[in-house]
Amino acid sequence: MGGQPSDDCRSVNVADLRSMLVVAHTGRAESLSAAAEVVTSLVDAGIQVVMTPSELHDVQAVAHVQSGLVEFDSVPVDDLEIVIVLGGDGTILRAAELVRGSTVPLVGVNLGHVGFLAEAERDDLGETLRRVLVRDYEVEERMTIDVTVTVGGEIVYESWALNEATVEKSSRERMLEVVMEVNGRPLSSFGCDGIVMSTPTGSTAYAFSGGGPVVWPNIDAILVVPLAAHALFARPLVVAPTTVIAVEVLERTHGAGTLFCDGRRTHDLQPGARVEVRRSGVPVRLARLQRGVFTDRLVRKFDLRVAGWRGPADA
Repeated sequence: MGGQPSDDCRSVNVADLRSMLVVAHTGRAESLSAAAEVVTSLVDAGIQVVMTPSELHDVQAVAHVQSGLVEFDSVPVDDLEIVIVLGGDGTILRAAELVRGSTVPLVGVNLGHVGFLAEAERDDLGETLRRVLVRDYEVEERMTIDVTVTVGGEIVYESWALNEATVEKSSRERMLEVVMEVNGRPLSSFGCDGIVMSTPTGSTAYAFSGGGPVVWPNIDAILVVPLAAHALFARPLVVAPTTVIAVEVLERTHGAGTLFCDGRRTHDLQPGARVEVRRSGVPVRLARLQRGVFTDRLVRKFDLRVAGWRGPADA
């Protein structure tokens, strides 16, 4: 634990100073209000609050906090204790990108719609902050994937994803012609709107919308979900985490494709481009405040009907 909370963060010994990154979608009024509340509470508790420059500017305009706030680039990522994310899954994905390569955990407070990655809701914000301040949480690691694009055997682009990497057609009126490969062996070639290559975490995101299966996050696997494929064999696949999936954009494609990693990082794919996806050695770490089972999360997030269930009396 750090020192006792101080009225002025500057009086805390540097060795004991605790730094937390706050990430929020400050372009939305609800998120900005929540960010101001969080920042004020953390600074009052003697925490050094770290924010990106634009978000810090927005929060200072409404929170009137003058000390205890610093810009993201001024603090080494490894010095951060935790990332508090205020928003939906998109904001959590952005926060994961900011601390990529570190062991800093993220805790999400959902201000969006479904918010599968979030650990708490807006009404739980005060209790979430209390738990974070006393370090009362567990850390869960989520698998990520590394993504490589090669052209003519030369690497032209590298990225990663927590949810999914998607190869999609760039033009609405033209189909994307691809060939799919599993561990160096060709599986099938077909025309399609795209192919989603997903982690278990991403199975409830784009892969789910494409008709893929829901995979429990404690299962290590890679999912492959073709989108609107013109083929007899174009079913979703679930393969081992050691598998290398490759998708090549065929030369006969009339047009081009686009690679999307978590819907945030993109790269144009010309005919002949090859996209390889494999398990990454760098996971994303999520702070968990409760040991709820994934089944209950599915029921809650998708508002599933369970009326009539006769389970254990103490369930």
